[in-house]
Amino acid sequence: MTSCPSAFDSIRRMRVNRREFHGSLLALFVSALLPARVFRGIVQTQSSSLSSPEDVPPSLAQLYKNSIVIDSLCSPFEGQPTPEAIAAIRGSGITAINWTIDSPEFEGIVENLASLQSLIDTNGDQFLVVRRHSDIARAKREGKLGIIPGFQYPSVLEEVPGRVETFRKLGVRIMQITYNKRSHFGDGCLEPVNQGLTSEGNALILRMNANGVALDLSHSGYRTTSEGIAASTKPVLITHAGCAAVFAHPRNKPDDILKSLADRGGYLGIYLMPYLAASPTVPTRQHVLAHLLHAIDVCGSDHVGIGSDGSIQKVVLTPEQKAAFEKDIARRKALGVAAPGEDRFPYLPDLNGPDHMEMIAAELAKRGQPSSVIEKVLGSNFQRVLGDIWGAA
Repeated sequence: MTSCPSAFDSIRRMRVNRREFHGSLLALFVSALLPARVFRGIVQTQSSSLSSPEDVPPSLAQLYKNSIVIDSLCSPFEGQPTPEAIAAIRGSGITAINWTIDSPEFEGIVENLASLQSLIDTNGDQFLVVRRHSDIARAKREGKLGIIPGFQYPSVLEEVPGRVETFRKLGVRIMQITYNKRSHFGDGCLEPVNQGLTSEGNALILRMNANGVALDLSHSGYRTTSEGIAASTKPVLITHAGCAAVFAHPRNKPDDILKSLADRGGYLGIYLMPYLAASPTVPTRQHVLAHLLHAIDVCGSDHVGIGSDGSIQKVVLTPEQKAAFEKDIARRKALGVAAPGEDRFPYLPDLNGPDHMEMIAAELAKRGQPSSVIEKVLGSNFQRVLGDIWGAA
C-alpha cells in the first residue's frame, strides 16, 4: 500500500507546489465549505476568547482541558491561516475536526488535498492530518489541531467507485454517498420520493467497509439512511444533523433511525445550524441542548456528539457578506440543493466562535449531566467510533 506522504508527494508533482500555496489554499477553503454554503468562504472572522469564569466553573474548565474534543464537521478558519486564526484555534481547546475538503470534480479534490498537505508543510507545529486512529491522541498530546479529511459530494465516486481506495490512501477517511439530492447510490434528504439505496450504493458501502472508510449519512434521505445503517458491517456516522422529533426538517433524523444507528454502534453529531428550529427563529444554545439531550435519551450517551457544520473562528457579518449570503441562497435554490429554512444565516450567533464546544459542555453541566457524559459528547464518542471503523492502530 502506498503511504500517505508519498501519495501527497505525487500530487504535489502535478504542478501544485508551495509557490502556489496561497492560491490553492484559498480554493481549498472555499470548496471545503461549498456543500454547506459558499457564504462561509467569504465572511470575515475574528478571534474570540474562551468563556468567562462565571460561565465555566474551574472543575469543568479542567475537564475540558483534559478531554479529547472533536467537532465532527467543522472548518478551522476562513480565508488564510492568519495569526488571529491560529490564536483562535489554539485557544479553542479542540483536538480534531472532520474537515470537508472535497469538490464536485476529481481535479478539484486533487488540488485541495495538495493544498492541505501544503498547509501541514507550512504549519506543521499547528496542524497534523489524522491518517490513523492513534493520530487523534497524538494531536492532543502535541497540542495540534488534527484534521480528518472528508467528502460530502458523491460525484467523484459515481464516476469511479474504486476511488474509495485511492482517496483512502491519500488520507480521506470519511465519505458521504448522497448530498441532498439523488445520486447513483441513493436518495438525498430533499428527494420527495424517498427511495432507498441502489445496488451501486450497497456495493459502495461494502467497499468502504472493506477499506476502513467511514460512511456518513448526514445528507441522505430517511430510507437511504435506514438501509445504509443496515447494509454496513461497520458503525455508521451522521456527522451533522438534528432530531426530527424536536423539530421536523428533512436534515433532521427521526427517532427510529437514531435508535438503529446507536444499536449498531454508530454516532450522531448535533449541528449548530438554523434547521434546529422553525423559521424565522434564530436558534440559540437552548435549541442545541434540546436536540442534544433528546439524542442522548434516544441513542444513549455513548453515541452522540457535536458536528457544528461551522468554523472554529468567529463569524463576523458585514453588509457585503449579507449580500453574498443572499446571492448564495439563490444559487443553491437554482441547483435544487437548498433545504427548507435557508433564509437565516448559516451559524448560531449564540455559539459562534472557538469556545462553542466549551460552552456546550457548560450547558450540559448546568442541566445535570455528569462529567462522564460531557466527556463523551465532547469527543470521546467520535474517537471511539472512528476506531471501530478504521481500526485502533
